[in-house]
Amino acid sequence: MGIVALAVTDGMLHFELSLAYEVFGAGPTGLADPWYSVAVCGPGAVRVDRFRLEPDHGLDHLPRAHTVIVPGWADIDADPPADLVDAVRAAHEAGARVASLCTGAFVLAAAGLLDGKRATTHWAHTRALAARYPQVEVDPDVLYVDNGSVLTSAGKAAAMDLCLHLVRLDHGSSTANAVARRLVVPPHRDGGQAQFVTTPVPAPDNHPLAELLPWVIERLDRPLTVEDLARQARMSSRNLNRHFRSVTGTTPLQWLLTQRIRHAQELLETTDDSVDTIAAVTGMGTATTLRRHFNRTVGVPPDTYRRTFRSRTRSQSRASARSTATRP
Repeated sequence: MGIVALAVTDGMLHFELSLAYEVFGAGPTGLADPWYSVAVCGPGAVRVDRFRLEPDHGLDHLPRAHTVIVPGWADIDADPPADLVDAVRAAHEAGARVASLCTGAFVLAAAGLLDGKRATTHWAHTRALAARYPQVEVDPDVLYVDNGSVLTSAGKAAAMDLCLHLVRLDHGSSTANAVARRLVVPPHRDGGQAQFVTTPVPAPDNHPLAELLPWVIERLDRPLTVEDLARQARMSSRNLNRHFRSVTGTTPLQWLLTQRIRHAQELLETTDDSVDTIAAVTGMGTATTLRRHFNRTVGVPPDTYRRTFRSRTRSQSRASARSTATRP
């Protein structure tokens, strides 16, 4: 899927940099071939927190990449280096998809890539981003924003959400899920970063919905209601809604719909089941209902989604076959 270039310079945050390298540096065996080629690009040896990093290429290599990742920027009060800003702008002008992780949004904003666009960054710095770059529509309540060729993520763990989103766009839900399983992280988190501003992230097995959510996932083919979920969780519908907002950042029905759509995506990618069959097994009822919700959520009809990823799978298989045939 082309070159993913990690743009680094003194003052970058090592967590986001390492996270991106882990996602794009090693693909799931047998599911996506070819995988990404990762290049670390910088002005020379750089200091990343307590680590010294030797880039593979200079910043002038960024325009050759298909995707450029700008990790978090430690000192948001300082202007990012001009050579980094210029290189990121040049990469975008050359056609690269540019994504920032956490406070890397300040670099994209300095390059003018966020002008007139919706963007996000770590919730603690959204006000600073909005004040410094008033032409940017800063959204403090989301985990990431996808503007097509320019993407931004909120802080820390939300960088993982955005990286997996990029894998999902390029390789499909099944591959993104496989990457998430390898990294032992959820393939998709619902809600926004507002849920993390004043409360800690609950441990996976230490919140009121810990038993309910897996129970629902196993019964997506059934016509579940809020009352059904509340009864299973042994709480009132009002309390259920409150806990869903706290844990997932959304309502029970919206969360349920998201799980149905994501299950439909996997089935469209991995089976030959008809849309009617997939509508039934995902609890959407009819193909008409599935098409309506799928189109509104994913942006394309189910049949188009299937053709896109089946075409990608065939192209990857042919590329793999050619590679095998040319080996000595």
